Amino acid sequence: MRTLTVALGTRSYPIYIGEQLLARRELYVPHIAGRQVCIVSNERIAPLYLDTVRATLAADFQVSSVVLPDGEQYKTLAQLNTIFDELLTSRHNRTTTLLALGGGVVGDMTGFAAASYQRGVAFIQVPTTLLAQVDSSVGGKTGVNHPLGKNMIGAFHQPRCVVIDTATLRTLPDREFSAGLAEVIKYGLICDREFYAWLQINIDGLMTRDPALLDEAIYRSCVNKANVVAADEHEGGVRATLNLGHTFGHAIETAQGYGEWLHGEAVAVGMAMAADLSARLGWLTTREVDDVRTLLTRAGLPIAPPYDMAVEQFLALMAVDKKVLDGQLRLVLLKAIGEAIVTTDFPLATLQACLAAR
Repeated sequence: MRTLTVALGTRSYPIYIGEQLLARRELYVPHIAGRQVCIVSNERIAPLYLDTVRATLAADFQVSSVVLPDGEQYKTLAQLNTIFDELLTSRHNRTTTLLALGGGVVGDMTGFAAASYQRGVAFIQVPTTLLAQVDSSVGGKTGVNHPLGKNMIGAFHQPRCVVIDTATLRTLPDREFSAGLAEVIKYGLICDREFYAWLQINIDGLMTRDPALLDEAIYRSCVNKANVVAADEHEGGVRATLNLGHTFGHAIETAQGYGEWLHGEAVAVGMAMAADLSARLGWLTTREVDDVRTLLTRAGLPIAPPYDMAVEQFLALMAVDKKVLDGQLRLVLLKAIGEAIVTTDFPLATLQACLAAR
């Protein structure tokens, strides 16, 4: 097991990374606030792992659980009430701890419920998908979707710890595994050129789910995420670079219907588009853009947006993005491989040409 820390002063917390961690009672107990725990999972993950986590905690805590439907389309305020119903029915008090057992949807919803219930209670992240392990479980971003925009309702609420059991990836479908690799590749592109080069060498081994390579990829990703979060917890500056490809990707997810495209798939296309726009602005070479597209393709990811998305639809949906400030669209682009910036410095015509390309 490897451990690293998200350094946030008195709210700092550990990330544990290793195999067979779900039943390690000693990893959870120091981070549980009181005597009550509510485990939130979904219909796919609960049959695989809920009993293990419940049995690990049942001797010491009052444990209840909520099982949500599986899918991005259920990341809604209506489903959030399912968690609140359980918390109130089982009389969880303000020292309760919520435990998110699942992927990014479960983690985001559990974190938002924890931020809201009795004005804020503790929670623990136990991510079971690659995307959640390397990205959404770390950093305290929580929330739900709205029909007009993804993740537009939420709160910053940091977990007490993150328990990453890499053995859970053995049951992850190939499509979701590839979707997680999109976020892994993102770290190389935005801030870690050496890691990007490592990924180019090792992507085929990662696709076979080689345990040693996976462990290293998850660890390096979490180190990068933890460093950025520690520097800018509430996304006032550098943390926005973690959204490389997300403005394009969120538009795709919203237009196609939540759940039709996996988040990582949409982000992969968004990163390819961001690289293309960066090249059109003279910041990347054509060869570098081709290399980005090749790496994403080798990871089993799409690199072109849906053919039925018109430029006008893209622009309308991107205008609802959280990075829009005073009516001005801001995008995360690449000044170089390993160097991302947030900028408004792009001609509209150049952006339109990028959106029209297929």
